[in-house]
Amino acid sequence: MTQTTQRYPVMVRNAGVFTAIGLILRSLPYALMRFGVLLGFSVACIVWIVVAFGGAAWLGTHIAGAFGIVWFIGCAVIAGWFWTAILRYLLHLIECGHVAVLTELIVHGKVGNGSEPMFAYGKRIVIEKFGQVNVLFAVNLLVRGVVNAVHNTIDGIGHMLPIPGIDSIANMITAVLKAATRYLDKVIFSYNLAVGGQNPWRGAEEGVVYYAQNAKAVLEQAVWIVVLEFVMTILLWLALLIPAAAVTAMLPQAVREWGGAVTIVIATLFAMAARGAFLKPVFLTMVMVRFHVLIEHETPDQEWVERLERISDKFRDIAARATGGLAKSSSIDASNGGAAPEAAAP
Repeated sequence: MTQTTQRYPVMVRNAGVFTAIGLILRSLPYALMRFGVLLGFSVACIVWIVVAFGGAAWLGTHIAGAFGIVWFIGCAVIAGWFWTAILRYLLHLIECGHVAVLTELIVHGKVGNGSEPMFAYGKRIVIEKFGQVNVLFAVNLLVRGVVNAVHNTIDGIGHMLPIPGIDSIANMITAVLKAATRYLDKVIFSYNLAVGGQNPWRGAEEGVVYYAQNAKAVLEQAVWIVVLEFVMTILLWLALLIPAAAVTAMLPQAVREWGGAVTIVIATLFAMAARGAFLKPVFLTMVMVRFHVLIEHETPDQEWVERLERISDKFRDIAARATGGLAKSSSIDASNGGAAPEAAAP
């Protein structure tokens, strides 16, 4: 790997929650789009509950129990396919466009020249950088694998949370740490956009090296963010129990018989929609700002380059593609189950 210092301005240097909220407000159309998609999904889930449980109950009562079971299984298969094949894909593309806009705000303090609509800008930047969506998916999947490999080399994560006896609950710490990693592939994607190069694999390679040499500092913030996100999500869920109960009261009798369980599910769906649209982008922005500020005057550490080459076949894949070579493993296809559709990102 050629050691270069990627210089770009960092206009936003405060990684605090209020600064992040300000950036989300400046990119509000993306947050609202995500909320609209997630809310639509929540409503669709409520309809699914009515159709799946109500239909299964009716068939089981009026025809035979086996018909009710078959009906419910069929509804579950359809819902699973929709989530895997459509919704996750759509949300990923929206999030990448949002990250492109947030990166521009963090790095330059504005989006483009100010005359281009925000959605058009996000779509154009992502397409210019990656060309096709399957490349975008492949880069993010490999980056996620390298990030996980980095975490296996970090010792003493417990000291990040100075709680008495923390070493005795290592499993909880591991779970929190894994939850924190979901932000980091997008953070490195943000770096890739910030450097503005024409080779996304080179940007990904540099990004994971910069992350590796700053992993503890980034994770120290990310771990606390995950804890804060959990607390805020619980509070949001509790606040939504009352409107969820009102929605339950309007559902058919066959569904109302499930009472409290249906109310809990509806409140959870609404809370997840609000969390995904507003809370997660705020916390992602905080980690993004922290990362860009940390690496501002750094160069890639060759020791970490060599270490990553030893511990991660996915890093070797990225490095090979960065230099125009062929990866020695099929980790992209194995992780992704094949190439993603070649569609335009938002």
